[in-house]
Amino acid sequence: MVYRVSFTESPDYMQSLARGLQVLCAFNREQPRCTLSEIAAQTGLSRAVARRSLLTLRHLGYVAAQGRHFFLTPRVLELGHSYLSSLDLTELAHEAMEQLSQRVGESCSMSVLDGTEIIYVARVAVRRLMSVALGVGARLPAFATSMGRVLLADKSDSELSAWLRENRFYPITAHTTYKIRALQAEILKVRRQGYAFVSQELELGLCSIAVPIRSTTGLAVCGLNVSMRYSDDVHAVARKKMLPALHSARQAIEHAIARNGWQPLVSRSAYG
Repeated sequence: MVYRVSFTESPDYMQSLARGLQVLCAFNREQPRCTLSEIAAQTGLSRAVARRSLLTLRHLGYVAAQGRHFFLTPRVLELGHSYLSSLDLTELAHEAMEQLSQRVGESCSMSVLDGTEIIYVARVAVRRLMSVALGVGARLPAFATSMGRVLLADKSDSELSAWLRENRFYPITAHTTYKIRALQAEILKVRRQGYAFVSQELELGLCSIAVPIRSTTGLAVCGLNVSMRYSDDVHAVARKKMLPALHSARQAIEHAIARNGWQPLVSRSAYG
């Protein structure tokens, strides 16, 4: 039997960096201000390690403190901005997304796949439909979203099988497709038809329809969607009204990609 050492056990793994990132990620919308004890509990780090990480992050300007509470500073936005500024696809897509939103009268978003989640990289909001506010940087489970499914549908059969086998899925609402066989069948259906429609699987009353945006190599680099409220005829409306508008926006974005020679920064495997 060949024993493979995990990367976390290799000499190249920087534990201090990993712990610092753990601490940064402990702050969220529900807990924007945390005490040392809360950070330690959320990350599973000892108080001493959490304290050193927080003090280092404060010295670097990413964290500030007031009394016993720590909170993120605007400097953390530089981390995401570095990625978004290099992902100039958002600039290429902006005009088409604005026109799409105006044409259908609904919010539209663009996201990339990151492991088991999608990350919003662009959004044009008309009105708030979800109970959770969405913006650039927001994350949602890929398996239960239309944008996630169009990106998962671009995986090869072996990649998709491995992804389904290695991750766990759960019912978010009573309508969520989460059993592996059913989820795989749904993703393969998305691959055949070229779009994904999700009805109340992520949140009751919310539906969305998405198409993939492809680079000049044919790789699905992001998903583009339109969200809408549930109604008895929402699926028919989505196919007759939203889908043609999405196809037009996709065509405009893909033409901009080709015209500007844009290429993705990472390969298919980089984000799982």
